[in-house]
Amino acid sequence: MSALLTSPVPTSSVPIGSRARRFLALAVLMLPVLLISVDNTILSFALPSITRALDPNATTQLWIVDAYPLVLAGLLVVMGSVGDRIGRRRILVIGATGFAVFSVAAAFATDAWMLVAARIAMGVFGAMLMPATLSIIRNVFTDARERRMALAVWSTMFAAGNALGPLLGGTLLAHFHWGSVFLVAVPILVLMLVGVPFCVPESRDPAPGPVDVLSMLLSLGTLAPIAWAIKSVVHPDERGLALAMLAVGIVCGIAFVRRQLRSRTPMLDLRLFRTRAFTGSVLMNLAAMFSLTGFLFFIAQHLQLVAGLDPFMSGVVLVPGSVLTIVAGLAVVPIVTRVAPRWVVAVALLFSAAAYAMVALLGHDATIVALAVAFALLGIGIGASETVTNDLIIATAPADKAGAASALSETAYEIGAVLGTAVLGTILATAYRTHVVVPDGLSGSAHTAAQETLGGAVSAAADLGGSAGQALLESARAAFDSGVTVTSGVAAIVMVITAVGALVMLPRRADGAPRRSVHESASGHTES
Repeated sequence: MSALLTSPVPTSSVPIGSRARRFLALAVLMLPVLLISVDNTILSFALPSITRALDPNATTQLWIVDAYPLVLAGLLVVMGSVGDRIGRRRILVIGATGFAVFSVAAAFATDAWMLVAARIAMGVFGAMLMPATLSIIRNVFTDARERRMALAVWSTMFAAGNALGPLLGGTLLAHFHWGSVFLVAVPILVLMLVGVPFCVPESRDPAPGPVDVLSMLLSLGTLAPIAWAIKSVVHPDERGLALAMLAVGIVCGIAFVRRQLRSRTPMLDLRLFRTRAFTGSVLMNLAAMFSLTGFLFFIAQHLQLVAGLDPFMSGVVLVPGSVLTIVAGLAVVPIVTRVAPRWVVAVALLFSAAAYAMVALLGHDATIVALAVAFALLGIGIGASETVTNDLIIATAPADKAGAASALSETAYEIGAVLGTAVLGTILATAYRTHVVVPDGLSGSAHTAAQETLGGAVSAAADLGGSAGQALLESARAAFDSGVTVTSGVAAIVMVITAVGALVMLPRRADGAPRRSVHESASGHTES
């Protein structure tokens, strides 16, 4: 991948003079990346404490979790385009300031809906942060090798943050109030706000064209309803509304695509998708996050509710995998200069497939050590694949459209996270309900809770007590692990299919450079 860009760098690129200063800028940019990725998973460990403190109903509890990623996914493309226009450093500062303010509001929320509102606002400002970091990296690091290393750091920090969220959440909850999981953002963002003016140069699209408010609304109308539908379709009482929202998203998406193709200055240059490497890399990013969030969804419950570990020790089990995510992301940089990207990403995705296959084959016999090893395999796959695919996404896009292209990469992450929880979570929940045996001595609400989730069964078993409670607990744990076995088998097959897709869609040459520029490819050709 020695020359990922074939076209010259436009005037919006602003490389910093010394290599040390460029990587100092990178260090500052990693602060919001780590923060946003940690926030994706840290809440899962704080939710029981939040539920006890604020007493939300089931619907409100769902919104506490989902409000942030839904808004984030819906606004990423919009905010990437806004950053291209008003300045990427400027929108980074605005996003960091707003995120810090509403993190404090979330930490001290006095009721559930106040917390939901704060989480929505965090999603708005979080959407400003992520595309800005990637697009600034694209414009600061004009040398292909330096940029590849910078993107490796970005990818590994994002993946590691997702994996470290449970450990950090468990540590904080062991010593502090549940609001501490939100307050952790404040010192990180303050440090970033101090460093950005001195380390990060401003850049923007030199010819952005007029502001297209309708395109922005259509983008939001596409992504947010679709993301919401994916999360909600698993709930029978919300299925009708979810399908309606899916239809709204599809209609808005069609209108958005038509408008972009007809515009002389589109908010999002859809010609990028005519480049096979770009499209394939976006899909591989989605698949990587699908596998990571799906795995975290069930391993967190197994470690705490089946194996009986507390949140902190559950997080400790994930540390080796988190470390290997970082190591693999950095180690793949010299490898990809000698091995074609398609083979690197395919093999990396097969590591993720092997992790799921290992859990599926062990089934009820999976020990804590085995789960740690499986997560380590998954971490290797995530770290290596994301480094390469992010490099391809950023390198195949023109520098003056880096914000919009970066936003597409981020959107793939968020949609992948939504799909990982929704699809694999649905399979797990269905298998659990099929196998669990709930005794007749429970009240209606307790019986329903035990029938629906492992957490509900654990609570019901504690209330029931005696041999009946113990029998319910054993049945629920066995049913959950049966669901994990089925879910892991399905996920392993999906990751193998995705690895085959990488072989087909990603570059076949070790330097990873498209044979034509993205504009040439947009004229009707794709790279070989």
